[in-house]
Amino acid sequence: MSVQAAYDKAKAEGRAALVGYLPAGFPTRDGAVDALKTMVDAGCDVIEIGLPYTDPMMDGPTIQDAVHQALVGGVRVADVFRTVEAVAATGVPTLVMTYWNPVDHYGVDRFARDLASAGGSGLITPDLTPEEGGAWLAASDAHGEGEGLDRVFLVALSSTDERIEKITGASRGFVYAASLMGVTGARRAVDTGAPRLVERTRAIIDKAGTALPVGLGLGVGDGAQAAEVAGFADGVIVGSAFVRRLLDAPDLASGLAGVRALTEELAAGVRAR
Repeated sequence: MSVQAAYDKAKAEGRAALVGYLPAGFPTRDGAVDALKTMVDAGCDVIEIGLPYTDPMMDGPTIQDAVHQALVGGVRVADVFRTVEAVAATGVPTLVMTYWNPVDHYGVDRFARDLASAGGSGLITPDLTPEEGGAWLAASDAHGEGEGLDRVFLVALSSTDERIEKITGASRGFVYAASLMGVTGARRAVDTGAPRLVERTRAIIDKAGTALPVGLGLGVGDGAQAAEVAGFADGVIVGSAFVRRLLDAPDLASGLAGVRALTEELAAGVRAR
């Protein structure tokens, strides 16, 4: 199933899609796979796998801690692809979220080829703009099934309508609406500018005549917030809250139980719109 198909299926069921994130290699290589499969089993419609990076610009302290743990554990790009392969085998569309430097260093076309071979659906690239993404646009068209690999760019509260038009025009799969001006992390309340950002983005997508879904991320940490976001966005993206369940657990089994419970709570939330 493609990312677009997962969003369309959720929409047909009268709900938002639930998108879950964890870094590869956290808490261990195998532990990450177990946690991600638990998220799928408990209700995630789409999975994002983070590629651990030494200089994260967008990640808050919770995800930084997890990424540091993965890097200390020796995780490599090959481990990211192995994680993608294991999760994509469940049938749930699986994206990699990565800063651009590791992709550029690996080789853009080679990365796209290996991602497609692992069954990955595409990339979320928080620090890449369409203007600087020519190599990725070409590689994503050349590899993957159907139209190619998905390329998910980000729009922000500060984005102008002109900027949103350019970003959504280059995106495929969905567009990622970042609801906070700042780093990642669960918040007590969803930013009040988030509904307006989604509204502006959707209006521009509708004007272009495409059916690109809008997923909202950064800040969602519980079922009530998921229900709130599901009321105006096509997808609810959750990362730090999953990481926190694993960081706070005394062992992997407890962490997996926490991840399952949170996924079930969020899955109920996106259905309560």
